[in-house]
Amino acid sequence: MEAVLTGLRAAAEPTRLRLLALLAQGELTVSELTHILGQSQPRVSRHLKLMCEAGLLDRYPEGAWVFYRLAAKGGGAALARALLDLLPAEDPTIALDQERLAMVRVARAAKAQDYFTANAERWDEIRGLNVDDAEVERALVAVFAGRGVRDLVDMGTGTGRVLEVLGPHVERGVGVDLSREMLAVARANLERAGLGHCMVRQGDITQLPLAAASADAVTIHQVLHYATDPAAVVAEAARVLQPGGTLVIVDFAPHQLEVLRDEHAHHRLGFADDEVAGWLRVAGLEPGPVTRLPGQHLTVVLWTATRAAQPNLKGAAA
Repeated sequence: MEAVLTGLRAAAEPTRLRLLALLAQGELTVSELTHILGQSQPRVSRHLKLMCEAGLLDRYPEGAWVFYRLAAKGGGAALARALLDLLPAEDPTIALDQERLAMVRVARAAKAQDYFTANAERWDEIRGLNVDDAEVERALVAVFAGRGVRDLVDMGTGTGRVLEVLGPHVERGVGVDLSREMLAVARANLERAGLGHCMVRQGDITQLPLAAASADAVTIHQVLHYATDPAAVVAEAARVLQPGGTLVIVDFAPHQLEVLRDEHAHHRLGFADDEVAGWLRVAGLEPGPVTRLPGQHLTVVLWTATRAAQPNLKGAAA
């Protein structure tokens, strides 16, 4: 009961209800919220702090920035959703906030698109060497078909494309990447796709900002060839994978295109099946089916693995 009362006290103020309504639409920074609300940063920050402490909001630092959004799990999340259902949709203040939110999103998307346009050539050049993206994405969706994924983690999410592709098939998705510029593009892409249940976070993929056994699906899409220690990335994926969960690695088969190392910062020129299988087994995962998609010069491979489900000790004792 005390947790409910704490949450109600934390939300019982007009500005805080406005914040809940805004952050239910996606994640925003303090500066974006102050722009929308027309209030000072210290005042908005205090409101956010109280609601975070009450479990109504989640807070995610990203360098010098901090993003806020409606809590995803727990009693505070349920209470926040219940309070939002009570807010009148026709309230003029909330309607004005939503109009200003739309303007913030337009500005954010324009900035992200400028970055993507400036850097698109390097990605387009690599895409032209391998199989069509649509074919790879169909194969990725097929791996998870019928699995009922609750929590997906996409390591090295980049522009968030894997979240866009798998988002409609999962309950929640989080992408992790170290590049703030890439994350800005990803946020704009997810907002445009209407995938409010998917989010991105800044972080090192060898030290994910996530609890152990917190996901039942993990993807590593075209990331390992940049890693100096691919085995460490696989081990970290295994750490956050729940028993019975599935890992999918998408990368290149061995090749000799040195241009990718010289001009595109690839650390490794593809991976052999037995090498990947070795990393998976060391990480405590069981290698599964392998899918090969030959392209013009490069072959894309999907390696799958599962973490063994915890044994039913009660049944075993019987």
